[in-house]
Amino acid sequence: MSISTPDWVKHAVFYQIFPDSFARTIPPHDDFLRSVPVRPWQAEPSFQGYKGGNLWGVIDRLDYLQDLGINAIYFTPIFQSASNHRYQTHDYYQIDPILGGNEAFQTLLTQAHDRGIKVVLDGVFNHCSRGFFFFHDVLENGGNSPWLDWFTIEGWPLAPYRGDCPANYRSWAGHRALPEFNHYHPAAREYIMQVGEYWIRQGIDGWRLDVPGDIKAPGFWQEFRDRIKTINPEAYIVGEIWQDARQWLDGTQFDGVMNYLFTGPTIAFCGGDLVNPVHLQSDDYKPYPGIDAPTYQQKIEELLGLYDWEIHQTQLNLLDSHDTARVITMVGGDRATVNLATLLLMTFPGAPSIYYGDEVGLPGSKDPDCRRGFPGEEQWDHQVFSYHKQLIQLRHTYGALRTGTYHPEIATGKVYGFSRNLGDQSLLVVVNTGDDSPQVTIKPHHPWLNIVFGSGQVELEHDHLAIVIPPRQGLIITT
Repeated sequence: MSISTPDWVKHAVFYQIFPDSFARTIPPHDDFLRSVPVRPWQAEPSFQGYKGGNLWGVIDRLDYLQDLGINAIYFTPIFQSASNHRYQTHDYYQIDPILGGNEAFQTLLTQAHDRGIKVVLDGVFNHCSRGFFFFHDVLENGGNSPWLDWFTIEGWPLAPYRGDCPANYRSWAGHRALPEFNHYHPAAREYIMQVGEYWIRQGIDGWRLDVPGDIKAPGFWQEFRDRIKTINPEAYIVGEIWQDARQWLDGTQFDGVMNYLFTGPTIAFCGGDLVNPVHLQSDDYKPYPGIDAPTYQQKIEELLGLYDWEIHQTQLNLLDSHDTARVITMVGGDRATVNLATLLLMTFPGAPSIYYGDEVGLPGSKDPDCRRGFPGEEQWDHQVFSYHKQLIQLRHTYGALRTGTYHPEIATGKVYGFSRNLGDQSLLVVVNTGDDSPQVTIKPHHPWLNIVFGSGQVELEHDHLAIVIPPRQGLIITT
């Protein structure tokens, strides 16, 4: 079958926002937000309590994001919840009042769209919270609840808050705060489908799906896709799958996944022995131990061989997220690793995603430490910011970096290079993750002689290019 994915995603640069920690603005008319007790903005992140970031604050930062070159935002959950991460939903039809409620969201959506910025929401449809109305009804009415079969009850009594006895209901990863839906139940299934449809009709541009692989009901995601795409054929559906995702990327379910199969090898190649495993929440995506260029090429070619090219162009590529330590902390503050990995991120097929604060050097270990408050400008690493901004601009400038073919050109020692080609436009990207400055040669398919990013030397010598790249740096070269 022919696979179709949203065209706009191929040209997107995403910015992932953890709303509690990104920006806080209290509008004059909102006495409620002014009254909410919050923790200090620079306080150490915690699993409980709120820093008070909200959607009014995001609205005030839209000009900043637009100037950076961002044209799509992916929000971690924003629905009413009793946690700062909001992965335990109370009400799927209400934006959390601490974030500004539905009024703030509709204002944000309008103002983002006015700037050409798409908005993707996080859909937590595998599980809900203990405070979700339908589950709370089961807690109150037991076997007499009309919503009993929306969940998997394993015995009585239910113990949603007592850790010294069995919860007696199925929950995600055994966390009793996260009761799982029974996705085989027609009414529960229909409820989730209608939530998905509702917010697409409200104008969002897609869904990022939390732990979708845990939903085993046959045909669930096929139906979800069909119903979402009927409303908006260009809606983006991206799943949180950390490994081989072929069973979900067949053209009938997701348009892409969070591409941790790119993340891990890229960090391992750029960071090498600098990566400290103490910061790894999980090593499932293999950012450690370090690898050389031939191994990196092998892993990239294996990744590119997994899926249809249409899928690769709408993968959500990332270096870190709310679920991982930030790269800058994983490598002990080594700026070169961040720069090299960002160069590879911005030149790889698919949509690059920047986790809020990465562009200014915000540190953070495994969660919740990776959810620190966005820093004031006086705390920014302006070199890292400039690096990000330049690369984003180059991605927008050169169509080949977005939808061009990808061809490995060299992999030797710590030097890796590839070309991106679209029509008569061709770019060569070469990175040197080593500590020396070797001269490498490439048999050119195009006259790559003009360096548009980075510093180094490139000369045409007879039938090959001779390239010298300084230690721990990268180049983008055009014809």
